[in-house]
Amino acid sequence: MFTLALVLSVLIGVALGLLGGGGSILTTPILIYALGVETKAAIATSLLVVGVTSVAAVIQHARAGNVEWRTGLIFGGAGMAGAYVGGFIAAWIPATVLMILFGAMMLATAVAMFRGRKDPGPSAGPRSGESQALWKIIAEGLVVGVVTGLVGAGGGFLVVPALALLGGLPMKKAVGTSLLVIALKSFAGYAGHAAHVTIDLELAALVSGAAVVGSFAGSRIANVIPPDALRRGFAGFVLVMAGFVLYQQI
Repeated sequence: MFTLALVLSVLIGVALGLLGGGGSILTTPILIYALGVETKAAIATSLLVVGVTSVAAVIQHARAGNVEWRTGLIFGGAGMAGAYVGGFIAAWIPATVLMILFGAMMLATAVAMFRGRKDPGPSAGPRSGESQALWKIIAEGLVVGVVTGLVGAGGGFLVVPALALLGGLPMKKAVGTSLLVIALKSFAGYAGHAAHVTIDLELAALVSGAAVVGSFAGSRIANVIPPDALRRGFAGFVLVMAGFVLYQQI
């Protein structure tokens, strides 16, 4: 079972490194159902694992010039505020409710992955409405941040479309920048949870290490497997996992 958990942890990194999101949606179920971690501790651990893995992945994208630092830091800053609040108030929400919210988040992620993303092109994005778009980015960053803090999912499939459509970033930069945003939100969410949850740091380190290995593998897989085929296959897996989580809770 432990070996299976490590293999699945590698998959977390692969999805984050390749798709800019999606892998984090697996971390909490792996910790709960494969490793027997208590729900709230699993959510907090997930945030730490996703933060570490996203840092490793964003370094790779930054080397390729696919990170828009200004936009990422603005969105990420708003997301950090929301994630800390979400992590803090999770102390007063029953674990079952959190897992139902998490299952709903998994369903939304699967649907978004099946639909895919449209690249707005390098010329797209705000011009005369740049200020308005900036406020929309901040507002969405806050909302996605709260969701991240509550359920331990990075929300990459909410962040990437926002960066592409509101921030006007080409898809490659939207994916790379989303990893920066996810890292910032995840660490802030973990800080919110740390006020009322104690986690197994050794376990977090093991899962993080496996996921980081997966993030490096993700960049290599991108050159071998058609991204659309991988995205749809992963979406199907997330959909099955969402059904399992909701069945267990309801």
